[in-house]
Amino acid sequence: MKKKNGIKMGFLGLFFILSSCGAYNFSGADIGTAETFQVNFFQNHADQTPGSTIVPGLGRDFTTALQDEINNLTSLSLTGSNGDLIYEGEIVEYKVVPMTATADQSTSQNRLTISVNVRFYNTTKEDADFEKRFSFFYDFDAAASLTSIQATAHEEIFERLTQDIFSASLGNW
Repeated sequence: MKKKNGIKMGFLGLFFILSSCGAYNFSGADIGTAETFQVNFFQNHADQTPGSTIVPGLGRDFTTALQDEINNLTSLSLTGSNGDLIYEGEIVEYKVVPMTATADQSTSQNRLTISVNVRFYNTTKEDADFEKRFSFFYDFDAAASLTSIQATAHEEIFERLTQDIFSASLGNW
């Protein structure tokens, strides 16, 4: 019986400690007084960078990934306009380049790189605004076609890019 009461008291104490922290959250996000966020559509302008290509639907997929990241890590509400926090930008690079060669001078590994230019506006704290380029890559076997690894590569790259954007805009560490 004492053990059961001790566990209940422990949970009750933990509840009071966490609830007294107010705006604390486990992601470390510093949302300040913001209540809403919006992520404007990221246009795919990768074709303007030499060696880059356009992938249909990439802008939509990245925009959704960024919305999901912020939605999952904060208590902010997603809105279509007049958000307290505004993310916008464009995809500026989508490039596959050979990375390593074999003894017979053929490529053994390729690297897919995606770069995005992001403009962040915090209407509740204007000194937090920035414009910054974020980039990440995915290495894959040169024998594999891009279409065969594309879904996995996009998922991994988007995860890293959205984490980096989140950290730059709302990170509190």
